[in-house]
Amino acid sequence: VQLQASGGGLVQAGGSLRLSCAASGRTFSRYYMGWFRQAPGKEREFVAAISWSGGSTYYADSVKGRFTISRDNAKNTVYLQMNSLKPEDAAVYYCAAAAVVSHSDDARDYSYWGQGTQVTVSS
Repeated sequence: VQLQASGGGLVQAGGSLRLSCAASGRTFSRYYMGWFRQAPGKEREFVAAISWSGGSTYYADSVKGRFTISRDNAKNTVYLQMNSLKPEDAAVYYCAAAAVVSHSDDARDYSYWGQGTQVTVSS
């Protein structure tokens, strides 16, 4: 699976962005998909994940209620809608795919990674 993330940019605090991650391959629907982020000087952290069918979603506490993950298996794409952005949300955001049977927020369980897209939030 090859992943291509897009949609990052500069936004003011309180604004919104929608990230997209397009996947190649015919087995997209067999993977849990996740979003992670990494700010300068910090470790990569889990943001959100979604099950194969999209029926289950999971969020880090820091983004719960503000971010929404979704997927369109017909388009081989996963999305991250980010609302009410805060300066502390600024980071490089990565999409990732995991061949797991249940949710994981551990980056080591994700075998495939996109190249990352930069999100900058001005205060």
